[in-house]
Amino acid sequence: MNCHKCYQSLLALCLLFTIITCTSPDDSSSKTTSFSTYEELVDFFFKWREFSAPKMIDGVPDYSVEAMAQQHKALADWQKQLTSVDTSGWPIKHQVDWYLIWAEMNGMDFEHRITKPWERDPAFYVWFYPDPSDVPEREAPNIHGCIELPKYQQPLSANDATEIALRLRNAAKLYEQAKTNLIGNAHDLWLTGTRSIREQSADLEAFAESIKDSHPDLANAALEARDASNELAGWLTTQADAKSGTSGIGKAHYTWNLKNVHLVPYTWEEEVLLMQRELARAHSSLRFFEHRHRNLPKLSKIDNAEDYDRLMNEATNEFLAFLKDSEVLTYKDYMKPAMQEQVGTFRPNDGIRGFFDEVNYRDGMVMRTHQYHWIELARIREEPNESRIRQVPTMYNIFDSRAEGLATAMEELMMNAGLFEDRPRAKELVWIMLAQRAARGLGGLYQHGLEMNIDEACAFASSWVPYGLLPADGGTITHEEQFYLRQPAYGTSYVIGKLDLDKLIAAYARQRGDQFVLKEFMDELNRIGVIPVSLVYWEMTGDKSMLEAAVGK
Repeated sequence: MNCHKCYQSLLALCLLFTIITCTSPDDSSSKTTSFSTYEELVDFFFKWREFSAPKMIDGVPDYSVEAMAQQHKALADWQKQLTSVDTSGWPIKHQVDWYLIWAEMNGMDFEHRITKPWERDPAFYVWFYPDPSDVPEREAPNIHGCIELPKYQQPLSANDATEIALRLRNAAKLYEQAKTNLIGNAHDLWLTGTRSIREQSADLEAFAESIKDSHPDLANAALEARDASNELAGWLTTQADAKSGTSGIGKAHYTWNLKNVHLVPYTWEEEVLLMQRELARAHSSLRFFEHRHRNLPKLSKIDNAEDYDRLMNEATNEFLAFLKDSEVLTYKDYMKPAMQEQVGTFRPNDGIRGFFDEVNYRDGMVMRTHQYHWIELARIREEPNESRIRQVPTMYNIFDSRAEGLATAMEELMMNAGLFEDRPRAKELVWIMLAQRAARGLGGLYQHGLEMNIDEACAFASSWVPYGLLPADGGTITHEEQFYLRQPAYGTSYVIGKLDLDKLIAAYARQRGDQFVLKEFMDELNRIGVIPVSLVYWEMTGDKSMLEAAVGK
């Protein structure tokens, strides 16, 4: 870390005069300030967030070559201001907030130097999202100003419908800019990104159909955006044959991103080893549990909507009652509606459905534990973090090891706590889920290690998931491997985050000896917020070693 800081400081000094003289007088990036208190750090954070957003021109974010070059140049000054602050006497929780900003700045630097989604990834230009995300901020690099339909209250008010229509009508202008910006040569990102734009077109058409009677002008705007989306997809297709480059970023860049952006204390090689170990453990455990249950009837699949609704709601209620009655955590009334709203609906299919449907339709409890996500999101709304900085989701999905790590850990932790004692064969699904996450995470690693392309990664992951539940050409794995290619570090965050939470539980319990209380641990974990596990570890134990293993002392 010291070498990296020195480089940042030298770069800042070299560029400072250029930044000051080449930016306009009202450009916030040109104003160097100094501060020393936590309260000033909070103010600095919100100014930083204003700077991080691209400028909007006629309702369209500016990702032009010139705009991005200017933003990257100005970043050095922001980094200089942050690293000049002496936080050594601050409480740990305030130092943690400093690191969150530091990681975000590294994330911007990494995005400008390496991933450049506005140049390399057509999926970056998806402008309309009809479905909610289960983590604090939508996964993957997403364009500033995109329309998140779930953030609007349903049914839509007249004012909201007017606003969405106005934003949708900016799609054509955005896509003209995209044709200029997309100069990259990443083959797999180009092809999968073209698919994403076509999927957006279908989403816009379905949305228009759903509101054509209640909001006809909005429906027309959605169809206009669909036409713009189709036109962009057609243009992307004409360019595809010229795209021959790799899409992965390489092992060294991947490791830098893990350590300096996501604050994860491993290299690419170490993550491969850990993921391989968890994949083997999942398969071994599954076979022994199958042997143990060999005389019990196998799980049958739900095949109708009535049974689905009944069993999913029963599983949800049972899971919530377990959290409360077993004193896993402090139960709050908002948790039940948060979980019930995400039960989903039955989707008939003659063959293999999506992987998670295959799990759900055998026993809904396993995915209920993973969907602890929705309790977390409700907590963020209902119990805002005491830190104003942590009330705002981190950029670049820096939260991934904690958000996905805990959701994944809940599957095995709740099994260990006794949740599945009346559902013995559901325990087998826990191991199948772990195998699937380890296999697809390895696929992402191999893509970024330049050892596999996306098709090979999908085939690899499919081959390691039991019973053919993850077809290599199915929607689940093809979209997951695309996502992990777009957002380095996310694909392994489920399993790696779970492993680091195991370390946290061990250290926290060791400090308390026979005074360990699960409810106290979970409440403290939840209070700290959805931030990297290495920072949670430091705040909960006073031990900075996990963070130092990532970024140095």
